[in-house]
Amino acid sequence: MLFRERQQLTICTVAVVIIGGFVLFRYMPLKREIKAVKQNIYTQKLTIVKGAADVEKVPLIKQQLLNIQSELKDYGANIPDQRDLGVFLRRIATLMNEYQLREQVIVPREEVKGDKFSCIPLNMRCKGKLSQMFDFYKQLQGLDRLIRIERVKLRNDNNFSGEVSMETDAVIYYKVELGQG
Repeated sequence: MLFRERQQLTICTVAVVIIGGFVLFRYMPLKREIKAVKQNIYTQKLTIVKGAADVEKVPLIKQQLLNIQSELKDYGANIPDQRDLGVFLRRIATLMNEYQLREQVIVPREEVKGDKFSCIPLNMRCKGKLSQMFDFYKQLQGLDRLIRIERVKLRNDNNFSGEVSMETDAVIYYKVELGQG
């Protein structure tokens, strides 16, 4: 009987070792590989879904690009070939007068020269009602010469009569001719 028990114990031990070996050396690595493959499949599906969503956006982006290109088509036309500072300053002063802005000061600062474009910084100051200032800026934006507003400072007067003091730093551009600069 002792032999039989020993034989059964040996068989059970061998079975446990075989099962343990199978689980440890075959089942666990396969389970890790399956998990990695499932993760890769999930990542690929996510990429495919994102790609499909991006493909749907392509016509919208193309339309936006066309809109921007049409807006920028005449951008270079808003940068004159000549400096014409005096003419432009008169146009600004005329606009200020048109909107009845008072205490007008327009001071050009030192010109900055570049290879293709040069710019002239300006400081503008005046007083008037806020609605007049707003209309002035709307007209300034619509001018046929590129002007970049860098800073606007509006300040109420001390007695709150509705008057506003405006100070603006702006930059105007012009093209540099080949023989210039």
